[in-house]
Formats: sequence, C-alpha cells, structure tokens
Amino acid sequence: MLITIPNILDKQRLDFINQTLSKAKFIDGTLSAGMAAKRVKNNEELAADDQQMQQLNNLVMGSLVQHDEFKAAAIPFRVAAPYYARYSKGMTYGDHVDDPIMGTAGQQYRSDVSTTVFLNEPDEYEGGELVITTSFGEQKIKLTAGSAVVYPSSSLHHVAEVTKGTRLVAVTWSQSMIRDPAKRELLYQLNQARESLLKNRPDEFETKQIDISYVNLFRMWSEL
Repeated sequence: MLITIPNILDKQRLDFINQTLSKAKFIDGTLSAGMAAKRVKNNEELAADDQQMQQLNNLVMGSLVQHDEFKAAAIPFRVAAPYYARYSKGMTYGDHVDDPIMGTAGQQYRSDVSTTVFLNEPDEYEGGELVITTSFGEQKIKLTAGSAVVYPSSSLHHVAEVTKGTRLVAVTWSQSMIRDPAKRELLYQLNQARESLLKNRPDEFETKQIDISYVNLFRMWSEL
C-alpha cells in the first residue's frame, strides 16, 4: 500500500525547517548505510550531533505522528527519529530495500513502514523522484513541500539522480502494530468505510457491524 498525505507541514514550519537546514552541518550519507546500501547511496545527511536536530524533530515528527491519515496507514507502534537527507546535482540512491532492523543496541525496532516527508518544492530541483516498485509497476513520487508518502519498507525503491538544484527530505521508519502489509491495507480500507459510516450513519445496524469487525480484526492481527 502506497499512500500520499498532503499538508503534513504548513508554510511557517517549512520556512523554519529550510532556514535551519541551510545553516546546518551535513555529512556523507553512506555513514548511516548498511553494507548493501553503501554501494548505491550517494547523498548527504544532517549530522546527528547538530544542535538544531531536536527542534527539527519536534516540528517534523510532531506533525507527522499526530496526523490522522498517517496513524491510519502506518498503525505505528514505534516511530524512529528521522534522517534529514540532502541531494545535490549528481546525487542519487540506487535500488535498495530498507534494513529490516534499525536503531542502536537497546533501542532497536523492526522497519515495517517507510515515510518520506518532502521539505522543498518540486520545482526547486530536477530529477530526484522517489521511485517505488509496486505490484502495479514503478511509481514515481515527487510531492509538494510538506507532503509525505507512506509505503512498506520491504518495497524495492530508489531515488533518481538529481540533475539540477537540491532535494531535501526527512525520512523515517515505523514498527507497525500490524506487521503484515496486506493486513494493514485491509484495515486501512475498512477503517475508511467505518469512519464514513460512523460520521454519516452512526445509528445504522451496518455501521455497528463494520465497527465490530474492524475492532476485532485489529485485535486478532495486532502483535502487541
């Protein structure tokens, strides 16, 4: 399941984030890559010790994890602090699948859901599409600033070469309460119908049946 979510971040937050990143310390992105990814990764990432990291995380992750659409799609149990990635002309990230287990010792988590939040406008750079392989073929994603794409971490994906300008994104991963992506998709679709019925036809028998089915499927499939 691949879902795009508009307007995670508003203009005021985006302006602050971009001003902060313009002055921040970026380092070689391969330093955070696994063995396979190092061969295909060519970008820069905000240094983990940058003084503004916590403030950026409060804005980006605070907005993301409170967004109803993200919560419905990812059903997150744990959400990692993001990486802030910068791609200048000639940079790319070749085909890869995200590492299954991430985090440091004692704080490890399973990566079920990947999320990319776009931090600058698509007309500020050429190329740089996030290309995700799905059952319907390759999907090229290049969203407006403040929007996000959510997709299974098991998906083969790459970032096309940036040929002009600079691409800025925040990337994070979630361990979901529902491990199986197919089950997550079914729950997401069922919840869309459930919320519509609860809003528009709250007293109908069918609404109660859908609500009960959603809750009990969630209970059946949850790994908590």
